[in-house]
Amino acid sequence: MKNLFSLEGHKALVTGANAGLGQAIAVGLAQAGAEVVCAARRAPDETLALIDKAGGRATALALDFANPMAATGVFAGAEFDILVNNAGIIRRADAVDFSEADWDAVMDVNLKALFFTTQAFAKELLAKGMSGKVVNIASLLSFQGGIRVPSYTAAKHGVVGVTKLLANEWASKGINVNAVAPGYIETNNTEALRADPERSKAILERIPAGRWGRSEDIAGATVFLSSAAANYIHGAVLNVDGGWLAR
Repeated sequence: MKNLFSLEGHKALVTGANAGLGQAIAVGLAQAGAEVVCAARRAPDETLALIDKAGGRATALALDFANPMAATGVFAGAEFDILVNNAGIIRRADAVDFSEADWDAVMDVNLKALFFTTQAFAKELLAKGMSGKVVNIASLLSFQGGIRVPSYTAAKHGVVGVTKLLANEWASKGINVNAVAPGYIETNNTEALRADPERSKAILERIPAGRWGRSEDIAGATVFLSSAAANYIHGAVLNVDGGWLAR
């Protein structure tokens, strides 16, 4: 039997690949054999160096999803068959003070850009009769409310809904659309939480695994959903949270 988890011969676009989860995902896909295009607003030089060190193949692509249509011209003739929608931003304020500008900025990057990037990717595959994999990065806040992040929570709920809708439309056409929902991961976004002894203790007490997640944990799940091992998985949301949502 062939290696079901190998991505040899595949080409992936990873958005937001310059740091954090996006960087780990890009490296993981490259280590599995995929040719990876690292799309980001800032140059993903560190990501490219890590992939090169691991013996993988990668190039950079400058994209700023403040324009939700930024990637719509990327796929024509480019032979991509894996798309990972990871790019995202967050704005924090009490709901009574939250501004329209912050609402629109987060929704544009985290949801509108995700949809129209995926639409452009699928149009190219469908026109050529090709199969492909889409992995959207959701969140624990796809299922919970959180506090002081109204647009982020709304967008991440939307990511799950869009994932299921697109899976319904495209499963019979050979395009798998799934999502990964990260829990509390050791990234720059959680640095303040981890540095606060009380908050960190409360979070760790809720996680059955008893530790913060690592970016590589999300990379592994993404490689799986991008591989032939996930060919019959459509519309799933894989919680990679150390058991948080099961608690």
